[in-house]
Amino acid sequence: MVELESGGAQELARRARGTPRIVNRLLRRVRDYAQIVGEGVITARMANEALSAMGVDEEGLDNLDRKYLHTIIDYYGGGPVGLSALAATLAEETDTLEDMVEPYLLKIGFVIRTSRGRQATQRAYDHLGIDRPAPEPPAGQENLPLDVD
Repeated sequence: MVELESGGAQELARRARGTPRIVNRLLRRVRDYAQIVGEGVITARMANEALSAMGVDEEGLDNLDRKYLHTIIDYYGGGPVGLSALAATLAEETDTLEDMVEPYLLKIGFVIRTSRGRQATQRAYDHLGIDRPAPEPPAGQENLPLDVD
């Protein structure tokens, strides 16, 4: 049996995306961690350590979420990029990305869907600690000289 302090419960809830299935999965893992590494008590510190060791960051993103964002930013210049191209690059099923990864990233404003594909937002760049490059002018419209007579 493991004791769950309110700070530990809050840390789990904060990183569980508001999804009961995810909080249950995280709770089981944090419980195991607390039994092995800790004193059998899930404190805020213990939950933070366990979740960090599992690769779940402060926003509740896991490794696949971060790989998804990095793919849009690093491989596709921030987007837009189609779901099929993302899935092929990540070697993941499109259904997995569309059903498991994207809903939360859309909800927290890290990704937007446009008619041309998925695009990373400034919030995603900030979270990942990446500087967003300045937008390039459309082709054929680079600093055209103006003749003013």
